[in-house]
Amino acid sequence: MPYLTQLADVARRTGYPVTEVAGWRSRGHGPQPEVQGIVCHHTAGPAGGGDYPSLAVVRDGRPGLSGPLSQFGLGRSGRIYVIAAGRCWHNAPSTSPRHDNSSSIGIEAENNGTQPWPAAQLDAYRRLCAELCREFGLPASRVKAHREVNTAKPDPHSIDMNAFRAAVAALIAGTTGPTWTEKIVRELPLIRLGDDNNDVKTVRGCLFARGHVPAAAYAGVPDGLAGWLNSSRCDDGLVELVRGFQRAQGLDDDGLVGPLTWASLLRVSAGAAAVASGTSAAPPVEAPASR
Repeated sequence: MPYLTQLADVARRTGYPVTEVAGWRSRGHGPQPEVQGIVCHHTAGPAGGGDYPSLAVVRDGRPGLSGPLSQFGLGRSGRIYVIAAGRCWHNAPSTSPRHDNSSSIGIEAENNGTQPWPAAQLDAYRRLCAELCREFGLPASRVKAHREVNTAKPDPHSIDMNAFRAAVAALIAGTTGPTWTEKIVRELPLIRLGDDNNDVKTVRGCLFARGHVPAAAYAGVPDGLAGWLNSSRCDDGLVELVRGFQRAQGLDDDGLVGPLTWASLLRVSAGAAAVASGTSAAPPVEAPASR
């Protein structure tokens, strides 16, 4: 099997934005001999700061283990990083002949090993696995956690792989569709500083329900919390609360309430929202050659 130069096209079929890391088409420890399985990892990287701070390590390796360490990286926002088209050192020794370095594709999702998984990142994880299964003719049962095919590893932490594989299988079969809440997300507007409408009230209510409104936010507001919740204006204070929520969810903290932030606020899958917003149509961004 040659270098897997179709991987970026496969990733785009998820509907999530894709970054093609410079040089990925020829990066690898030789070509990938075959694809019989998919191995899901977490990076065990930094606890905070950025969408995919582990890129340099996954691309270039670490002391004692040369890179690339995985074909794909998965950012906290759901952005997919295409890192290598060849063989990667992501699972050895493997307890499964279908999930060793020469037989499988690795996905390194950004997570320090204890953090909650953002909804967008999990949705992108499942969709990427489903598209890879479609591309290489694999059943969902071939999607394995690193811990399932390597007795020395714990990753990816806290993900129920049976439920994960069931969701992948449903995506492969095409039996999933947008829920009524996802349909609502498609119709919600972008909320930014200075807007004044009832959707701003929805943002306020969701932030409060998610525990992201401290008492100091409405101290001094006429009628207290009730007055704060009934305000339809997006002011500086609300933007700062949105930024804090975005950081907690692993999203870009731009203070704008768009499809991915709406999805996290409403706790629904972000996949349909990403497609509806047009983020999947954004051109791939070339990552810098070094960081």
